[in-house]
Amino acid sequence: MSQLQDLAELYEQDILRWSEDTVAKLKARDFEHLDLEHLIEEVEALGISQKKELTSRLIVLLEHLLKRLYVNLPHDYNSWERTIRTQRAELEVLLDAVPSLSSYWDASFNKAWQIALKNVRKEYPQVNFPNKWLRDRAIEPMLNHDFWLKSIEEK
Repeated sequence: MSQLQDLAELYEQDILRWSEDTVAKLKARDFEHLDLEHLIEEVEALGISQKKELTSRLIVLLEHLLKRLYVNLPHDYNSWERTIRTQRAELEVLLDAVPSLSSYWDASFNKAWQIALKNVRKEYPQVNFPNKWLRDRAIEPMLNHDFWLKSIEEK
């Protein structure tokens, strides 16, 4: 069995050991003995994972913003606001760690909006949620504005 076959087998059997072996070879600049096929696959997956996390956190944020804005259950407001704060903090950390994700914000927002809206409509069928997000959807306001306070002030 060749060394590359051994590496491919290691990848399938124990990805942690494969990863440690790959890192050691990269540090040693032993590029000739790398399992490039799986290394490329893993690097691609890393980027996909970051985009998925952005969308996933936006879904949770939007679900709770929608509930806080449109569902009249004051005893749940504190819990929803806590979740909003948590997701905003996690999004801020993610965007600080991976600044290029901000270029995917609009596409992620669009996908997250559709999923969040579908989810809250199933959870609260009696509530008339808007078909589109009626507030500012840019990063800064989404991470900082308490949209429900503005709604109260406008009334």
